[in-house]
Amino acid sequence: MTMTDPIADMLTRIRNGILVRRKVVEIPSSRMKAAVALVLKEAGYLEEVESGQDERGFPLLRLKLRYDRDGVPAITEIRRVSKPGCRVYAGVREIPVVKRGLGTAVLSTNKGVMSGRKAAELGVGGEVLCTVF
Repeated sequence: MTMTDPIADMLTRIRNGILVRRKVVEIPSSRMKAAVALVLKEAGYLEEVESGQDERGFPLLRLKLRYDRDGVPAITEIRRVSKPGCRVYAGVREIPVVKRGLGTAVLSTNKGVMSGRKAAELGVGGEVLCTVF
């Protein structure tokens, strides 16, 4: 069965992994999911992103979730913004500021998937995939 929103599935797996205090979350791999995971790693929300294969040979991403010494997760809120039924686009001036600059917006631009800050620096807008805090 095909999945209608693989990015939302990825974010839900991360959210569920944090709720049960998992160290590693495994998700089916795609180029878009890998790019989003790398943006989250660069922003400091993930420890490590590894690619591999599952037991059947399908590509897989292993995301190592980040926690502090007390076991508090780095991600407290992760939310999908643009959905297949309602795409959300933002120009350079409309890039969302998450929690007064403490969070990160992930955008898909014509120059690749990047954080909202990097997109503003490069002067490009795009589709707002998700916000993380």
